[in-house]
Amino acid sequence: MRTAMSRKELKRVGVMMRVESGELELVDAAELMGLSYRQTIRVRARYEAEGPEGLKHRNAGRPSNRAKPRKFRETVLGLVRKKYGGEPGKRFGPTLAAEHLEADDGQKVDHETLRRWMLEEGSWSLVRKRKAHRRRRERKEHFGELVQLDGSFEEWLDGSGETHCLMNMVDDASSQTLSQLHEQETIWAAVEVLRAWIEKYGIPHCLYTDWKNVYLRQPNAKERLSGEEVLTQFGRMCRKLGVKIMGASSPQAKGRVERSNGIQQDRLIKKLRLYRIGTRKEANRYLRQHYLPDHNRRFSREPASAEDYHLARPCKAELDAILRMEQKRVISNDWVVQYEGRSLQIERESPYAPAGSKVVVSEGRDGRLQIWYRGQQMKWREISRPAPRQEPLPSAPGPALEIRKKVHRPASNHPWKKWPWQAQGAGRSAVGAAL
Repeated sequence: MRTAMSRKELKRVGVMMRVESGELELVDAAELMGLSYRQTIRVRARYEAEGPEGLKHRNAGRPSNRAKPRKFRETVLGLVRKKYGGEPGKRFGPTLAAEHLEADDGQKVDHETLRRWMLEEGSWSLVRKRKAHRRRRERKEHFGELVQLDGSFEEWLDGSGETHCLMNMVDDASSQTLSQLHEQETIWAAVEVLRAWIEKYGIPHCLYTDWKNVYLRQPNAKERLSGEEVLTQFGRMCRKLGVKIMGASSPQAKGRVERSNGIQQDRLIKKLRLYRIGTRKEANRYLRQHYLPDHNRRFSREPASAEDYHLARPCKAELDAILRMEQKRVISNDWVVQYEGRSLQIERESPYAPAGSKVVVSEGRDGRLQIWYRGQQMKWREISRPAPRQEPLPSAPGPALEIRKKVHRPASNHPWKKWPWQAQGAGRSAVGAAL
């Protein structure tokens, strides 16, 4: 099989042609080709005996002596087709497939070698999408200085037909990642993943999030006029923890977590499908025990500065007291507080009822309620609400009944029935008869 000559070989052919024509001496030819004088003599002898083809490398077009055996290559590609192949959106890439071939199947192959094999076989193709150029923001220097938080919606559990939300937290300085799978991107989902981060690393200095009502929101017209500070429930909890929240104006602004979401959408979905994980509970256990430790080992890096900006981890009781929903309610005259369709009867502890006073009703993740009045927790019990008065239902439509108003009709000889002169004559006759 004829193969093309390399650039270095073509250069040597040109130099030998100049030597042959007498334009160059062998000493100068050796300097141009970067060879010793003795090597140049051998190159010249080969050129004179075989011509330009004699300067090709002897192994050109032949299999490498260090190439993998053909049987091994066929075995690896068969595993890729069987376990890690599929349509473009679901098949494993060469890097991820090489990891699982070594970990699960005991077949160690370099990912670049596997990429070349898959390209030659036609089981892998990569189409790069050009994106608008943006200047990349430099990483923060300290671990915990800025942690990016975002939710990624995908069909994470293959075959379920349902879309779930992966709550993803990524440290800006080190790319340390912590993720949890939830049904939706709710306040409690954000609270749970933040609590998991705090319990593992401590309280971060700042969170970088989207402008969503879960994290941040813009003030309405009334709040702008009054100058009232706007805090979501999650924002209020973060303030108590001492965590600052920053809002990103574009997805590119929090590119660290967006790129992490892309990695999870490729690797995590395929791993969950490979290990046949079909529920959120199993997926979160796999994330915690296997996926995240391996992911952080592969993709995290050392921050520029060794100082850790996380604050000390609070105890469980402190976290339970802070990570609660709070709403203000007014006490009625009978010491009852209405909350989410429930009637909460406060037990009187003094003869003076604070009717009309405001209390704070807090609710934990487990649904337990607490009522606070002027910093003191009040005792309460739930009472049943009175049944609403039901209006009688209209009767079923029947035949139309003609309803007439009863009208008094005077007798035929009533004075109202007579003409005026008749009534006057009747009156005179009656008077004459009386006389």
